[in-house]
Parts: sequence; C-alpha cells; structure tokens
Amino acid sequence: MEPPMKKTLIRNYAKLIARVGANVQKGQRVVITAQLDQPAFVCMLAEECYRAGASDVAVEWQDQRLEKLASRFETVKELAYVSPWEEEKLKGRAERPPVTIRLLSADPDGMKGADREKITLASMARSAITKPYADAMTNRHQWCVAAVPSAGWAKKIFPEERVGRAVERLWELILQTSRADGKDPLTDWMWHNRALRDKCDRLNALDLVSLEYWSSNGTRLKVGLLREAQFISGKKSTVGGDYFNPNIPTEECFTTPKRGEAEGIVYAVKPLSYGGELIEDFWLRFEGGRVVACGAKKNKELLEKIVAMDEGAAYLGECALVPFDSPINRTGLLFYNTLFDENACCHLALGRGYSNTVIGFEKMTASDFAALGVNDSMIHVDFMIGAEDLEIIGVTAEGERVAIFEGGSWSRALA
Repeated sequence: MEPPMKKTLIRNYAKLIARVGANVQKGQRVVITAQLDQPAFVCMLAEECYRAGASDVAVEWQDQRLEKLASRFETVKELAYVSPWEEEKLKGRAERPPVTIRLLSADPDGMKGADREKITLASMARSAITKPYADAMTNRHQWCVAAVPSAGWAKKIFPEERVGRAVERLWELILQTSRADGKDPLTDWMWHNRALRDKCDRLNALDLVSLEYWSSNGTRLKVGLLREAQFISGKKSTVGGDYFNPNIPTEECFTTPKRGEAEGIVYAVKPLSYGGELIEDFWLRFEGGRVVACGAKKNKELLEKIVAMDEGAAYLGECALVPFDSPINRTGLLFYNTLFDENACCHLALGRGYSNTVIGFEKMTASDFAALGVNDSMIHVDFMIGAEDLEIIGVTAEGERVAIFEGGSWSRALA
C-alpha cells in the first residue's frame, strides 16, 4: 500500500525516524522490523538510514496472518523452537548490537481467534532462550518504535471510510501526532525534547519517594519510587553516550517504580491492544507491589495470562506522566495502538522496569539493578490510567505532599 500523501511529508517522517528516533551513526548496522503493509515507506526509511551513515540495513518482515496460521497448526513445542541459526543470529547481535527500528501497523483485531494459550506458552518457553541475548543489548544500542498505517488498523479507527481514505486519514494522524507534519520536524523535535527535559528536571528537584493516584472512577493507588532513579523523557542515551528517541510519538515523563511497593486499585481508561486482541474496561488490584486480583469486561482471560507470564509480570515497571490534554488525546480518537494511546494520558506498565532511569546506570550490572528494586520480566505492557479528573500527589523524602497532577493535567506548580 503506497503512501498516498505528499512525498515530502513522508520523506521527512522517514528522516525523523532515522536521525532523531534511532539517531543512526556512521558505520552502524541497522535492523528494521515491519509488517507487509508499507513496503515503499520501508525502502524510504532504509535509504534515510544509509544517508545517515549506516553501513548496512537489514529488513525483517512479519505478517499477522502467518502468525495466526502458525498458532493454529503448530504445536507449542514447534512454536517455541529457537533454531541454532536463529540463536546464532541473536548471539551476534548481543555481541555487536545493531540499531533497531520497529514499525507498527498491526490490525488491532488481527489475532482474534488465534490460540492464545498456545501462543503464551510458546512465548514463555522461547523467552528462556532469547531473553538473555536481549538483556545483553539493554542500554547498549539505539532503538526506535514508530508506526505506519495498514488497512485493518485504519478501518478500525475509521470504519465509515473506504479503505483508501481510511489509510490516508491514518497517515495524517500519525504525522500530526508524531510532530512530523511541519516544515522542519527535526528542529521541532529538538524543542519538544527540551521542553520534556525541563519538566523532568522540575520533577527530579522534588526528590519524590512515592506517587498517590486518585480518580472518581475508583482508582486509589500508591506507588513507591526508587530513590536512585530519576524522571526521564523521550530522549535517552546508551552507555556509549549515543542519544536516541525510542518512541515516536512521545509525550511522557517517566520513572521506574520500586518493586514491591504498590498498594491499592487502579482502573484503565482505554482498552489495551495486546497481541492482536483488545482487553477492555479492566482493573488491577495491588498488594505488596504485586497484582493480586484483576478483572475486565472483555478478555479477562488474556489479562490474567499477561499478569502470570513470569514472576515479574505482576509487578510494575514504569510510572509515566502525560497530561490529559496531550496532542494525541485532543484528537478525540482511540488509536487501538499502545504506542499512541500511552502517549495520550498517564499510564503504568506491568513487567520490566527501565534501568536507564537509574543514576549511574552505565556502570551497573543486572544484579545491581535487582538489588535496588528495578523489576525484571519478559514483558513490558503499558496501560492507560489518565482519567480527566486524575489527581496525583507526590510525597517527598521529607514527607511533604506536593500536587503533581490536578484535573488530569500538570498542577499549577509544575505547569
């Protein structure tokens, strides 16, 4: 499906992903992962990576239809199998991490009817082999997740439109919310990153030890924060000092909570799109930092599988602050895609915590992070909790209570 819009806008978006998102440097290898929906854009992105200095660019294609067929006909053992050549590839990437770019375009309902039990069991078994290689790459390479339209995703958002027009409207939305529809997106992102960094600096100056969430929908949650961690924003750094923006778009200031310190109940305000299925109207109850109960009006079983994926899946790995009046939320649309919906409003994440929020992470090991209370898991699943009336109180190390959010957005003290 060819990009239907002006090629200049599409080209600028590809350049933004290559130079600001992934920040490809001269001589670096790049791996792009994409569905089969926008081959022309993938070629354009590969060209921009080469122009940025990439030594080589590899593209790994995926297709939901094939994944669904595999879940139907293959056994758990076959689905979980990691071939010697695949493991050798993972080993090579762990030893010399490439820049990785992942383009999302999956149909939110594309895996409906797949054997979820089989997929979950296979994912857990594969992770035992693949996760150590992924862990070895953590904080050692640039990566970026961005999006392109597909017919299925576009029709999910715009069911009343014909396919071509729906795809065109989704292109417009992606470019608009990714701040890629102006004359100079690279400069626009420089100022955007600076504004987010300034907000994080003000949060870090408070020396917060916990956050308390309240909303009229029933949310009553207290989350402990790591004293050794700080709030960071969209722009991150590798241990080697290469900056990159892992998410395009991004509107968040986030930090890593302390494993074992979460008490209360929280209600999601948007559906969660996970593995090609939707979980709707759900809640989670925490005791001792762990999910002890959960419920959902739709797909409760899938939610329970996520929480039970491994030992760390039931603990929190991220607290992210995004005002309710964010550019994405102002569209009034549900994207059915976590990359966008998580940047619409405040969210939390189950599973793996971000170690690069810890001050001095460059010199620390996995055991150091675990000792501090950074959660570890094979998953990192964001879910949105930013109601229009969300109140967040921050508690400082001195016991002072500071308003962080009022009425769903930044308090007057932090606005």
